[in-house]
Amino acid sequence: MHLNAVGGDCPGKTELHRDILLRPDVRVVVEYEPQSRIEGEIQQMDASYAVTELAAVLAGRVAGRAHDGEVTLFDSVGFALEDFSALRYLRRIHQQERGARSQVDLLPALEDPKDLFGLLSAQPQRHAAAEHVAA
Repeated sequence: MHLNAVGGDCPGKTELHRDILLRPDVRVVVEYEPQSRIEGEIQQMDASYAVTELAAVLAGRVAGRAHDGEVTLFDSVGFALEDFSALRYLRRIHQQERGARSQVDLLPALEDPKDLFGLLSAQPQRHAAAEHVAA
């Protein structure tokens, strides 16, 4: 099983119960440990609580999962350098696929913005963008 913990992201605010992090079969992966200890789910744990940085997994220095029964938990706090890098990558592949067009559609215009799952049941179609990233 894998869990993505995305959204608390400030001191004093967490989403997961501490007992989830204390399970013996859980491995917590973070973007950047010092920031995660302040803003992430692991802020509720002792300083000695072991975590793995995502960069170590991506570089192959640490296995992504130790065994089939291990529960992995990604404690994301939104590390700005990773967000920026992802956007630059998206822009590069967009330019390669679409040429000189200078904007990337990020959010669809929804008929009902309160219905976040509306697109899942809708027939595939092209939606006008509500927000763009300028080149």
